[in-house]
Amino acid sequence: MIKLGVNTVLFGGHDFRTAMEHIKWAGFDAAEISALKGMCEHLCLDDWKNQAADIKAICEDLELPLTAMEEGAQDEDRLMKAFEAGAEIGIPVVNIGPGGSKDNHPDDLDQSIDFMAKMAGKAEPFGVSLCVKAHVNASIWNTETTLEAMRRIASPAFGIDMDPSHVHRGGEVPKDALRQVISRVKHVHIRDCAGPGPSPGPPELQACGRGDIDLMGYCQVLVEAGYDGPVNLEVIGAGKYELSRVAIIAAETHGYLNACLKACGGR
Repeated sequence: MIKLGVNTVLFGGHDFRTAMEHIKWAGFDAAEISALKGMCEHLCLDDWKNQAADIKAICEDLELPLTAMEEGAQDEDRLMKAFEAGAEIGIPVVNIGPGGSKDNHPDDLDQSIDFMAKMAGKAEPFGVSLCVKAHVNASIWNTETTLEAMRRIASPAFGIDMDPSHVHRGGEVPKDALRQVISRVKHVHIRDCAGPGPSPGPPELQACGRGDIDLMGYCQVLVEAGYDGPVNLEVIGAGKYELSRVAIIAAETHGYLNACLKACGGR
């Protein structure tokens, strides 16, 4: 069964336990912990050893496992800490962005792929996977550049984090792009998007079902491919929202995605 979760960055203005309680109450199966420096550090990688026991206790108390961590940056020191923390806490996936710019092709793409190949190799002994997603205007930004990374990174600890919002804003049809890369997809960041971008829009319009992306079709592709990894809602920009607003975004998304997945046999 596909596990639905929420990246705690949605609850960036609130503490980790509060975030996890509301994710659980909204009906989700799991969560992704945000370790995004400068945005939301529910997991502070520089101090992870002092946080690990509390994080594990909260997850056990709420029966809400962590299926992923978002570290974000291509930073070797932080990623090594993320791999260590993931192994200790029991977080199987570490998500990053590709960095660079599509306007500096192919130099930035080559640099990004070489770095990820190196770090995926370093992730292997920890039993965690390093995943990257195509990101608007970055070095990996569409299906072509994603496929290039897949061709050149052989490590079994490397995977694709497939985010339909970025693919949509890159001018592609997300469900069609997903079919081409699904063989290496180990994580899905999901949100909706009203309009072509470049921004995903305000947080409330990132709630699944509010925008223009065919998320039902996207779910159908996941189910047909036999995908059974994590699907985590990632909504940005809600750091100053009051708790009730972000809880509504989470609950609305769960209802929509749960219905989509049930309709196509994924739950």
